[in-house]
Amino acid sequence: MSSLPILYSFRRCPYAIRARLALLVSGQAVVLREVVLRDKPDALRQASPKATVPVLLLPDGQVIDQSIDIMRWALARSDPEGWLVRDDAGLIAGNDGPFKQHLDRTKYPDRHGSDPAVHRAAALDWLHALDTRLRDSDQLCGATRGLADMAIFPFVRQFAAIDPAWFAAQALPHLHRWLDTHLQSALFATAMLRIAPWREGEAPVIFGPAMGDRGNF
Repeated sequence: MSSLPILYSFRRCPYAIRARLALLVSGQAVVLREVVLRDKPDALRQASPKATVPVLLLPDGQVIDQSIDIMRWALARSDPEGWLVRDDAGLIAGNDGPFKQHLDRTKYPDRHGSDPAVHRAAALDWLHALDTRLRDSDQLCGATRGLADMAIFPFVRQFAAIDPAWFAAQALPHLHRWLDTHLQSALFATAMLRIAPWREGEAPVIFGPAMGDRGNF
């Protein structure tokens, strides 16, 4: 068991979701530790002082505490679907920067002292750009899913969930199709495994191929 990396995660966090997606598709098993964000375990803080999820602790003591770096680490080890070929660093930066800022200020206006309508409109501009991109291909970087899709999809999911009826009414036909495809995938269903929060001394939960038949992702 000590030969497996340890992943500190939170099921609904989009950063943690995308890390789990890449770990699954790469076939990399990890010990999964679900974190309660309001009661973070000391072991997480010791591994990474910033104490945000996801954090991947490797058997040699190395710590990877950025979700996109966890994705790239897993895919560098094994990339059976060729996700690394379908990458777009600029697009991911746009998602992780401006879009995420607008998402947060739409979802949590009291926390940020923001006008949610202004930020929702700005986020919608970004989504229209994605919709235009998806007009000519099934995925963001070609016909099949890749790193860009799986790095961005969890954040679009989170934005859509703020007001599902409003989101469904937007003229984003290609983006709606793309989002629904990923929401309905076996890979996403597996990534969203629900487990109890981790406590020191509990039996480890193995996340990955050791769970059994991975099925058709």
